[in-house]
Amino acid sequence: MNAKETKKLIIQAGHKAVEELINVAKEKIITNTEDDVSADRLKNAAATKKLCIMDAFEILQRVEEEQAILDGKDINKETKSFKGFAERRSK
Repeated sequence: MNAKETKKLIIQAGHKAVEELINVAKEKIITNTEDDVSADRLKNAAATKKLCIMDAFEILQRVEEEQAILDGKDINKETKSFKGFAERRSK
């Protein structure tokens, strides 16, 4: 297996990973069970969903970049980044 075939397999795996992250992000936080859901648990669940969404965007962006490289297209590295204020200013 050469590097180009390996990259194609990684790209396919990336798409599957994004689909799984989307499924996690779509799951309900409150399922109307008898258990009392504390504010702390709600906050953690919301943070987990946010992390899934951000990870999915990062994976998708990288997959698109690698696909463009394989297709021989010119890629622009100045794409939208999902970094926070501190990360952007720490250069």
